[in-house]
Amino acid sequence: MAWDFETDPEVQRELDWVEEFVRDEVEPVDQVIEHAWNTRDPRRNALIKPLQERVRERELWACHLGPELGGKGYGQLRLALLNEKLGRTHSGPVVFGCQAPDSGNAEILAHYGSDFQKKTYLEPLIEGDIVSSFSMTEPHGGSDPTGFRTTAVLDGDSWVINGEKWFSSHALFAEFLIVMAVTEPDAAPHERMSMFVVPADAPGVERVRDVSVWGHEEPVGTHQYLRYTDVRVPAENLLGRRGEGFAVAQTRLGGGRIHHAMRTVGLVQRAFELMKRRAVSRTTKGARLADKQLVQEMIADSWIQIEQFRLLVLRTAWKIDKHDDYRAVRADIAAVKAAMPKVLLDVSSRAIQIHGSLGISKELPFGKWVMESFHMGLADGATEVHKTNLAKALVRSTTPDDGLFPPYIGPELTREALGRYSELLAEADEVDPGGAA
Repeated sequence: MAWDFETDPEVQRELDWVEEFVRDEVEPVDQVIEHAWNTRDPRRNALIKPLQERVRERELWACHLGPELGGKGYGQLRLALLNEKLGRTHSGPVVFGCQAPDSGNAEILAHYGSDFQKKTYLEPLIEGDIVSSFSMTEPHGGSDPTGFRTTAVLDGDSWVINGEKWFSSHALFAEFLIVMAVTEPDAAPHERMSMFVVPADAPGVERVRDVSVWGHEEPVGTHQYLRYTDVRVPAENLLGRRGEGFAVAQTRLGGGRIHHAMRTVGLVQRAFELMKRRAVSRTTKGARLADKQLVQEMIADSWIQIEQFRLLVLRTAWKIDKHDDYRAVRADIAAVKAAMPKVLLDVSSRAIQIHGSLGISKELPFGKWVMESFHMGLADGATEVHKTNLAKALVRSTTPDDGLFPPYIGPELTREALGRYSELLAEADEVDPGGAA
């Protein structure tokens, strides 16, 4: 039996290096670039590419991928410890080659891509030379992919794609898109979809508009509303088999959800650090904020939430490593995904309160993180859907009780206990007929 809350010394040394590197080298970059995913921005490349080289030299590049793909093959538990160091920054995941949605798209291509697709798309994606987009959500689809309307029809040796996709993040910078479309309209709901690689510059791919989100000060929105009009791609651009789109999607969504949670641990830890610094630095009515009981309550509640969430994330990562199957840990992944938005919202909100008017200004990041909590409540499935799925999984193995009253009420438990111990009680009564009284 192995049970430990201590990181191996060798791994801890790497984590210590990552933490110092992120604080000293990566966080300053966040202040002067517009978007870490924009590989076409010369200012971004001038600052980020040298940092990526240092990560490669340290052999920490794309650690989520196996050695055959140029990564370190870290398990999810070790990735959790790494990602919580990166999650405190905008650029950190890009600097270490493990950013969403590219990390998940790389997993899809690694599992289902042809040799040509791996050479054309996967290799430059892993190298960090290009970025990609996951084009799945639709304007009317929301959290229910079974209602998607984008279609792909086989016409000779090509698939013809028609439809609209909403919130295709980073399509503005992407060299290719991974698109989910209906290919089997008469099949069962979860067997109707297929997945395709679509070059971003393919004729018929239209950027209807660039969508911005609150809290992201970008000159151009990076969550695109796309329209596909008679977009033709070769038949071999199908990923997996026809009708397997949901299974292909789970290759990335299971990992994507837990990786979001890993990075969120780092983000809330940063908010907590700043909260504490403000509390011990400012005074009112002759005492530090940290000496006020309501502020102490905010600090205590935040630490408890963060530690509970972090341990849930780490245990879920450990279970993924143990089972080597996201499907076996779906309930745990749903739990961390559902818990993530609230802990980020609560801690960021308390940090705002302790910082006062400075906290709500754009000179500090807390307002952005509050809005990010709502983003995290929607990305890769709405919180409510994950709570529903978690509850279903938890009650699935529970046997219902028959009878007018539940068998665990006091009178029933007493009757059973008296029956179980009747002989011992009878012998005790013969020894002392008056009982304990």
